[in-house]
Amino acid sequence: MSSPEPDRPSRDIEVFFREESPSLEDWRWLWEGNHPFPVQTDKTGLRGRFTLLVKHFVRLIRPLVSPLLGELYVRQLRYNVVLLDHLDEHRARLAHLEAVKREGFDDVSRHTDALFALVDQKLDRYRRESQHLWGRLGGLLAVADTDVQRPAVDVQSLEDVWREQGYLELEDRFRGTREEIAGRMEIYVPYLADRGEVLDLGCGRGESLALLRDRGVPARGIDSSEEMVGECRKQDLEVEQGDLFEVLEHLPEGQLGGVISFHVIEHLPAESIDRLVRLAWRALRPAGVLVLETPNPLSLVVAARNFWLDPTHRRPIHPETLKLTYELAGFDQVEQIDLRPFADEDRLPELALADLPDDVKHLADQVNQLRDKLDRLLYGYQDYAMIGTKPS
Repeated sequence: MSSPEPDRPSRDIEVFFREESPSLEDWRWLWEGNHPFPVQTDKTGLRGRFTLLVKHFVRLIRPLVSPLLGELYVRQLRYNVVLLDHLDEHRARLAHLEAVKREGFDDVSRHTDALFALVDQKLDRYRRESQHLWGRLGGLLAVADTDVQRPAVDVQSLEDVWREQGYLELEDRFRGTREEIAGRMEIYVPYLADRGEVLDLGCGRGESLALLRDRGVPARGIDSSEEMVGECRKQDLEVEQGDLFEVLEHLPEGQLGGVISFHVIEHLPAESIDRLVRLAWRALRPAGVLVLETPNPLSLVVAARNFWLDPTHRRPIHPETLKLTYELAGFDQVEQIDLRPFADEDRLPELALADLPDDVKHLADQVNQLRDKLDRLLYGYQDYAMIGTKPS
């Protein structure tokens, strides 16, 4: 007696007479195995007895009729099996489509959830900003109600609040996220470590102060913006509001291990930059370091376009001019670091020499050399930093 195939469970013909519909596997078992399919009848009653009589008659004449119907029977059997194959194939396709649809719905759901989360964050931020501005406006109006002799001062205070709020939005939109700014600051940690206290001039949102604190470098900041100072104090950073020149003037000589300022000097007139460098030299101890970062005017895209996104910028500072200012102030070991190259997709395309015929490769190489010069002139680096050390 043969055993059933290992990948197909044993079946009984009774499965076709149950209430639930047989599966495709049941029908395949029936047709491929050519199993007999008995007709169920009720043996009681006249109709039942007649049906039983017909069944016996068919069984008697089957040997005589089978040779005549054999070809038709085999053809029908093959048709049924092929039909089952097609049904299996369509079932697999439907299952695949169902899986794709389910996965697509899951992706859309996740994307929608992320969008809603982003919208919620922005709404929450705008809600906090509106509440803060409304509170400050109420406070200023309360002062105006009790001191009618100072309306001009109150108007100026409102102007200051409006201007600071606009600059915060400008920082968020064009400068980069806090995480991006902090990542860019990592390059300065080795220059500032183990030198003493660092003063950040125009510390803004406090990215550099937070990074230095995390790296064990003592640091504090100064900023003229009340909003920026408030942002820093929320992070428990040591910051004071004031004018950076006044702070530098009143510092004891040789107190600091480092003075840093990121994207501040392009807001100053030329003579103020020279003064800042000389005051920083005075405030630094021997081997102290001055770090100034600013947009790079050697990139025409920066000098002619990106630089002017900030309406408070005055003029780009050429790196050779800034280096000379350092040297005249008494710094030595003055080093320039180029920062933030443009992404490859933003730069001029280069000809692929390997894809060109040999007779034009020389000309294409010359075109690529010209491309390199134009690319450096147009793009290059977006920012640079000048680092000077006070002689020991």
